[in-house]
Amino acid sequence: MSNAANIRPVLLVTGAARRIGAAIVELFHARGYDVLIHCRHSIADATTLRDALNDRCADSALCLQADLCNLQAVEKLAAAALAWRGRIDVLINNASSFYPTAMGQTSAAHWDDLLGSNLKGPFFLSQALSPTLRANHGCIINMTDMHADAGLQGYAAYSIAKAGVKMMTKSLARELAPDVRVNGISPGAILWPEHADNEDTQQRILRSIALGQLGTPANIADTAWFLAATAHYMTGQTIRVDGGRTVDNSL
Repeated sequence: MSNAANIRPVLLVTGAARRIGAAIVELFHARGYDVLIHCRHSIADATTLRDALNDRCADSALCLQADLCNLQAVEKLAAAALAWRGRIDVLINNASSFYPTAMGQTSAAHWDDLLGSNLKGPFFLSQALSPTLRANHGCIINMTDMHADAGLQGYAAYSIAKAGVKMMTKSLARELAPDVRVNGISPGAILWPEHADNEDTQQRILRSIALGQLGTPANIADTAWFLAATAHYMTGQTIRVDGGRTVDNSL
């Protein structure tokens, strides 16, 4: 990304108030980025993070709240993000709804929420911000999921949405080349999901990971930094960060 020496690059991360999103924001901020912290419901956490970052570097972080399932809200989010500094250098589509939708019990509302937050919102946000990303030779990083390839039983709508994100990564890489690089990150077991709430389930997951342990949000943040700051000859790729859980293509 080309930036004048006296201008700090700008990062927008969706779903950045907590967990992986917050870890990404903190790393990029520590390495010289001004950061936009998007949230849907977690405004208290987003505000706490913003204030902590502004204490370290004045006026370097801003919170923006929007429902990514609402296209009007997505358009307003893009406009507000661009208005802050007049540029976006890195967009990380991290926000995601995640809950089970068993066959026979999946409603249209479930479908709209899961496809909206994971796929529809990120696509239209990327489209809205593509002019500034092109102008700044920026990049987009999409969060997919290991289950985008094989599906997670009981989570059909979520798995379908994440498979769409993986294809969106490839498609946008072609659409926005050569000015904007678009890549993805496919996390494995980083934090215990809500469905892994007992010791047996946790041990089964650990046995399926070649490295024998959970990853950390920092592992994902480091990969995002690599894609944004170092991987200048990569686009359309999705990197698995899963400790080897999918090394044999079995989940």
